[in-house]
Amino acid sequence: MNGSLRVFALLLAAVVFVSSSAHAQVDSAESGGKLNGEDWPDFLGPQRNGKSTETGLQTSWPAGGPPIVWQTPIGTGYSAPAISDGRLYHFARFGDAARLTCFDAKTGAEVWRCEHPSDYEDMLGYNNGPRATPVVDGPHVYTYSAEGILQCVRAADGKPVWRVDTMKDFHVVKNFFGVGSTPLVWNHFLLVNVGGSPAGSPADVYAARGMVQSDGSCIVAFDKHTGKVRWKTGDDLASYASPIVARIDGRDVVFMFARGGLLAIDPGKGQTIASFPWRARLLESVNASTPVMKVNELFISETYELGSALVRFNGGKFEEVWTDRGRRRNRAMALHWNTPIEHEGHLYGSSGYHAPEAELRCVEWKTGRVVWSQPDMGRSSLLLVEGVLVCLSEDGTLRLIRATPERYDELAEWEPTSADGVPLLSYPAWAAPALANGLLYVQGADRLLCVRLINDQ
Repeated sequence: MNGSLRVFALLLAAVVFVSSSAHAQVDSAESGGKLNGEDWPDFLGPQRNGKSTETGLQTSWPAGGPPIVWQTPIGTGYSAPAISDGRLYHFARFGDAARLTCFDAKTGAEVWRCEHPSDYEDMLGYNNGPRATPVVDGPHVYTYSAEGILQCVRAADGKPVWRVDTMKDFHVVKNFFGVGSTPLVWNHFLLVNVGGSPAGSPADVYAARGMVQSDGSCIVAFDKHTGKVRWKTGDDLASYASPIVARIDGRDVVFMFARGGLLAIDPGKGQTIASFPWRARLLESVNASTPVMKVNELFISETYELGSALVRFNGGKFEEVWTDRGRRRNRAMALHWNTPIEHEGHLYGSSGYHAPEAELRCVEWKTGRVVWSQPDMGRSSLLLVEGVLVCLSEDGTLRLIRATPERYDELAEWEPTSADGVPLLSYPAWAAPALANGLLYVQGADRLLCVRLINDQ
C-alpha cells in the first residue's frame, strides 16, 4: 500500500470509529440510560451486595418528595425488579399464571409479557406470588417461581428458551413459603438452590414433621443455555437466601446460606468444600438473609433464635470470628429476610422478627458490637449509594440515611401518596429496592414506582 492509500485508510477507519461511537451513545440515551449510570440486572444489584456505584445523589427532597417518573399496578408477589439495557423485568402472579413483564425502564410502557401456569398456595397464608428476582444475563432472562418452575426466556421478546419443574424433577418437599432464592449465573451455569429429597418423600414439611432428607441437591448447576443438569451438590435443603460468588486464593467459591447453615462450594468441580451449621431449632425457622462478604469473611444472620455470625473462609474451611451463639439478649443482629449493607467496616441492617420490635442497626463488622440503633421503623430493606442508605420500610416509607457509625443521621423522609393522599406503596413493601441509571424502583403490595433519585448530568 502506497503512502496516499495508507493515509486514506486511516482516515476512513477514524470516521467509522467516530460514527460507531456516536451511534453507541445515541443508543444509550434512547434506551433511557445515563452515561454515568449502571444497570441493576440481578438481586441486590450487579454484585449482589446492595451497593450502587452511581454518583450525583440528591440528599435533600422537596416536601412532595422526589419526582415520580412513572408507576404501574403489579400482580401478587415479593419479587424485586431487574433492570438492564433500558428495560425493566418484573415477575408476579396474575390469577393462575406467573407472569414476567418487560417494561421500558424510562417510561413504564409494556414491551412484552411471558406467562406460565401457577397453582402455588402459601402454607402459612402469605401471598401466592413469586419471591425470587428475575436475573438478566446477556440475551436471556431467568425466573424461578414460588412453586419451583425455573425458566429461561429471550430478553428481546420473552419467547421461552427452556423450562424445568424443579419440584417434580428433584422431589422437593414443599416448605413454608415456597421458593425464595434467586439463581446465580456463573460462567455457563445457572446455580439454583433446589434442595431436593429422595423420591417418595412427604409432600410438605409438616407432613414430614420437619424430618426432611436431602438427596445432595442443595445447589444444582443447570446449563444456562439448555437447562440440562450439569452437577448437583450439598447435603442440605433449600432456604430463602440467595447464593453469592467470590474470588478467593485464585479460584471462585460460591457461598450458600442453606436451610441448615452456610456452605462453600467449588462451582468448577461441583463439590461442597466446607459447611458451617447455623439454624434455629424451631420447626418454622428459616434462613432468608443473603450472606454479606468482605475479603474472605462472611456475615450470616437469622431472627428466630441464633442471631448472627461472622466466619472466615480460610484454607478451605470456615473459622468462627464471632457469633451470637448462646446470647438470649443483645444479639448483634437478627435479620428476618432483608440483607444488610457493609460499608467501611460497619454493617447496616434491619434487626427484628416482627415490625414492632424491628430497628435499624449499625454493627461493627469485626466485633459484632451494636454501635447505634433506631427503633420504630418496621422491617426495612436497604440500598447504598454514595455513602447514603436508601431505606424502604415495610409501611412504604422511603428514607435517606447517611451510612455513618457516629449516629443515626436521617437526611430525608417521604411517604409517596397520590393527589388525594392515598399511600402509593401499601403494606407490605417487602421487595428490595433497585437503582439503575438514576432511577429508583420500589414497590408495595400492588404498585411499582419509578422515582428520579439522581438528576441527569
